[in-house]
Amino acid sequence: PIIPDLLISPSDQGDGDLEMEYPEERGNWTGKLDFLLSCIGYCVGLGNVWRFPYRAYTNGGGAFLVPYFIMLAICGIPIFFMELSLGQFSSLGPLAVWKISPLFKGVGMGTILIVSLVAIYYNMIIAYVLFYLFASLTSNLPWEHCGNWWNTDLCLDHQVIKAGNAAIPFNVTNTVSPSEEYWNRYVLHIQGSSGIGDPGRIRWNLCLCLLLSWVIVYLCILKGVKSSGKVVYFTATFPYFILIMLLIRGVTLEGAWIGIKFYLTPQFDHLLSSKVWIEAALQIFYSLGVGFGGLLTFASYNTFHQNIYRDTFIVTVGNAITSILAGFAIFSVLGYMSQELGIPVNQVAKAGPGLAFVVYPQAMTMLPLSPLWSFLFFFMLLTLGLDSQFAFMETIVTAVTDEFPYYLRPKKAFFSAIICIAMYLMGLILTTEGGMYWLVLLDDYSAGFGLMVVVITTCLVVTRVYGMKRFCRDIHMMLGFQPGLYFKACWMFLSPAMMLALLVYNIVKYQPSEYGSYRFPYWAEVLGILMGLFSCLMIPTGMVVAVLREEGTLWERIQQASRPAMDWGPSLEENRTGMYVATLAGSQSPKPLMVHMRKYGGITSYENTAIEVDKEIEEEEESMM
Repeated sequence: PIIPDLLISPSDQGDGDLEMEYPEERGNWTGKLDFLLSCIGYCVGLGNVWRFPYRAYTNGGGAFLVPYFIMLAICGIPIFFMELSLGQFSSLGPLAVWKISPLFKGVGMGTILIVSLVAIYYNMIIAYVLFYLFASLTSNLPWEHCGNWWNTDLCLDHQVIKAGNAAIPFNVTNTVSPSEEYWNRYVLHIQGSSGIGDPGRIRWNLCLCLLLSWVIVYLCILKGVKSSGKVVYFTATFPYFILIMLLIRGVTLEGAWIGIKFYLTPQFDHLLSSKVWIEAALQIFYSLGVGFGGLLTFASYNTFHQNIYRDTFIVTVGNAITSILAGFAIFSVLGYMSQELGIPVNQVAKAGPGLAFVVYPQAMTMLPLSPLWSFLFFFMLLTLGLDSQFAFMETIVTAVTDEFPYYLRPKKAFFSAIICIAMYLMGLILTTEGGMYWLVLLDDYSAGFGLMVVVITTCLVVTRVYGMKRFCRDIHMMLGFQPGLYFKACWMFLSPAMMLALLVYNIVKYQPSEYGSYRFPYWAEVLGILMGLFSCLMIPTGMVVAVLREEGTLWERIQQASRPAMDWGPSLEENRTGMYVATLAGSQSPKPLMVHMRKYGGITSYENTAIEVDKEIEEEEESMM
């Protein structure tokens, strides 16, 4: 029989054939802490400041920490470790890693679509932060008083409220704070838009801030992990210094204990509600960033034997502690506000961007040296947001360059610039007067049920299709030990079941998007749902493409497409042991390739040849012995 090219060793080829072109090296982290700090920066983001504290106090205060840490153990830590293991073992991005089972490559496509949508609006939030950062460079904060052109008759200063407490109480129910009017009427200029279908004019100051944020992101990812890995030494650590400063300043304020007590007072009756457990799981799910491909991408630049088992616990537990610490810093200031304004804490606190751009800026105006504290707060938000954005962009660029290494790796900087420019242009709709409506739509639907479907599918493919034994054997090759019963139980049963419950809960408890009193029209809801469905549809689309590429009957095609690709495994020859020895293109011995084809099946027309060559090699070895 004619031996296929795949089975010919380099010694059998002519000199001319040896001059084959290999893709340029992907590169690796240049320092020992690059990977760890990048993961910390990616996981510790804006959500730790404006989402966790609000969810804690609305779901039982201190009692919320019980389901929070249980869900961290069931969903957070195991899925986090799984993603790191896949990335480090294969040294591939979120698309190419599906050599593990080409039938499910659509999962990677869905991931890239989700991350792209998130990256577009996430950088707009960074643009808002830059806007406030520049606005803080003044002796008096512009949102401190009423009387500006953007204020209305409903505007009421907190100094007026405080003065009124001593005489005639004010009815504050129909009033608006200066910071809220500054945010809505000046920064967003939302009065110029009647809704999502009427975006209005572009806000050029926001447009320039968005441009600056994309320039910063591009310069930091210009050389891939070699540049972003150094920037995170600052962006991942500096927020902790500011957070501690804000915490110390907050707890020393009069009335701080009111907010902290409100934040942590345990209400154990809440634990009987399924909603609290679902909220805890959702918080873990989104704060760790599982399913977005960032963890897998970062791990793919590790050395093969990096101790990701240790790193998993450092990052996940550190992220949880940071969230709790941020809660103390935020609610101590909200308690001070509550006492100053004479209103309950629950009327002061808000979830989401309102906490960062309305409530906390208002709190800064009540402090001595308010511009300084405002600048520090928004600088902290900037550094928190940037390293998460680095991860999103690195995920997209790495995924595509790993698919086309010969063409794109040498031009990675140019390709990154094209991606940044394209996303900036797509994000211009967010800089219009009605841009906030589009941002809310993207936030609600881009990474909703689609992300959960992607993570559930990944978990099931790795444990059921690829096989738990194979996956644990791969981890043993990297780390020198196999995962324990805890990880196996979570991967096989607990994590998928919990995420499936999350998915069902999100569908059953579906609520249309809204912004303040504005209700989104029906067509906008449909657009949002399609946005989420489109990422899910990538999975069956990828299956169809994979099956069409195979030969044989439909069932044979499905079986062949679900098996690992022939070059699946560690990327470097020295790391390929056992099943993976010398199965890379250009390796000296074809025998392991025969073993691979006989164990997993292979290209139909090559199977007989593979078995024959394998038998010949075995006979030669026996005769030599």
